[in-house]
Amino acid sequence: MAKVVAINISEKKGVIKKSIDKGFFKVEHGLEGDAHAGKWHRQVSLLGQESIDKMIAKGINDLTPGKFAENITTEGIELYELPIGTKLRIGETEMEVTQIGKECHHGCEIRKLTGDCVMPREGIFTRVLKEGVIKAGDEIKIIK
Repeated sequence: MAKVVAINISEKKGVIKKSIDKGFFKVEHGLEGDAHAGKWHRQVSLLGQESIDKMIAKGINDLTPGKFAENITTEGIELYELPIGTKLRIGETEMEVTQIGKECHHGCEIRKLTGDCVMPREGIFTRVLKEGVIKAGDEIKIIK
């Protein structure tokens, strides 16, 4: 079963996100209170624990949810294999995949430490179609 491991938020851009118990995801906005939310195609970022584990295998041990600035840390689903346009039900919400990966910004701490960063290849972005609360442990379902 695919599920949510953590919800992560930051009040400013360019900093590591901190984990919270639950988050409210607003239609065409994203995670309420998050610096990256807004009316654009990258409202919510997701990264799989499996991707984080690849970086841990490269020797970085302190990689907790939010260190890659992802809003939702997942488990049990290969996010980067989902086609753009895939719809997901996560907790009370519905989201649509809008982008796979991204250009890595300069000054990425993970890239400085390892020479690599997994978010640009395996992170995904969504927009919120139906708002609601998401919390750790919520199931992630692909909507057919």
